[in-house]
Amino acid sequence: MRKLLFILLPVIAIAGAGVAWFVTRMPASPFDDAAPDETPSAEVLAHGEYVARLADCVACHSTPESAPFAGGLEMATPLGSIYATNITPDPETGIGGYSLADFDRAVRKGVGRDGHRFYPAMPYPSYAKLTDDDVRALYAYFMHGVEPARAENRKSDIPWPLNLRWPIAFWSAAFSQSGVYEEKAGQDELWNRGAYIVQGPGHCGSCHTPRGLAIQEKALDEGSNLYLSGAVLDGWFAPSLRGDHNIGLGRWSEEEIFEFLKTGRNEHAVVFGSMADAFNNSTQFMTDEDLKAIAHYLKSLPGNPEKDGAPWAYDPSSNEALAFGKLGETPGAQTYVAKCGFCHGADGRGQGRWIPSLAGSASSLAPDSVSSINVTLNGSARIVADGVPDSYRMPPFRNQLSDQEIADVLSFIRTGWGNSGGAVSADDVKKLRDRTDPARSEVIVLQMR
Repeated sequence: MRKLLFILLPVIAIAGAGVAWFVTRMPASPFDDAAPDETPSAEVLAHGEYVARLADCVACHSTPESAPFAGGLEMATPLGSIYATNITPDPETGIGGYSLADFDRAVRKGVGRDGHRFYPAMPYPSYAKLTDDDVRALYAYFMHGVEPARAENRKSDIPWPLNLRWPIAFWSAAFSQSGVYEEKAGQDELWNRGAYIVQGPGHCGSCHTPRGLAIQEKALDEGSNLYLSGAVLDGWFAPSLRGDHNIGLGRWSEEEIFEFLKTGRNEHAVVFGSMADAFNNSTQFMTDEDLKAIAHYLKSLPGNPEKDGAPWAYDPSSNEALAFGKLGETPGAQTYVAKCGFCHGADGRGQGRWIPSLAGSASSLAPDSVSSINVTLNGSARIVADGVPDSYRMPPFRNQLSDQEIADVLSFIRTGWGNSGGAVSADDVKKLRDRTDPARSEVIVLQMR
């Protein structure tokens, strides 16, 4: 026994030392030997602000009550809530003490200045693809273009020992990639620019790609047909951004994708849920060239007919249940007429590009009903385009309708007009009612400079 211990103890010690070195080492940065930056030019600051728009830093690191980038936004995870941090240049509570190399490690590696690992709610697996020029400009903007705000960071609600950060080093090694985006041979400049924005600063996969048991994105680029194939996150269903006819962009042209990102609406849909934040603070500020590049890239991604099912086709037979004298025969029909039909139409087809169609919408065809329930309970944030709030928005019905009434009307919608999303139960509604906050639908639109 002593001989066995004599052999095993050194092995255990060496292994332990190796693990300690791995989890505490600071990743290298190309800026490790960079001299402190002088005051950046107006051109560099503008470039950095634009990268911040591409990356939609405002949406996660701000709240309606906070200063821009002062943090505090609650983000739900399967383990508990975490809170976005202060990324203003305040030297005590923000990132004012970060060097360019520190900032780079935080953004592209998910490692703080003191060596602690970030939860992957920070999309560093996507930001890893940012170019050095974009990181340098982003750093200049945050240090010289953002007002410092003193705001203490809030600790997560994740209980011990699940809140230990060092295991995230192994998670990062297994599920993130290193190296900036490399242009794909055989693809044109427009496609590559779109791929860079979608995969890198835009981090579209963070919401639209399904996640595995370790909460990792199952794919980080178009090499897998799981990439951008649709996912449920934080109480919303983020639809497929691939060529899927029902829950994706199969029925959208490149011009319609461009219009949606530019104006927040098109003939097929209007932004709501988490996408309203992305539009209000990010996509509407992108150049037309970049929006066209995104649309061009997304339209190149094929759909998955086996997963998506038979293409949706409008079925008018559901309109019979809405006829006078027949409203009581179909659960949910009367509620639809009283609460939904005036805006979304007696035929479920909406009002053009202003009020979306419920017939054939991705949320009405998705197997998971969370978006349908969430937007009915809590409404949607107001769209603010060019500084002007939209006149139309989905109001919340959590105080007007019971769980059963919401379940009935959504079941009617998700099984009517050819929709194949399926029925909703009162228990489904109750679960989402209990864990969602109507205040989360408040609009966050911040002037960054």
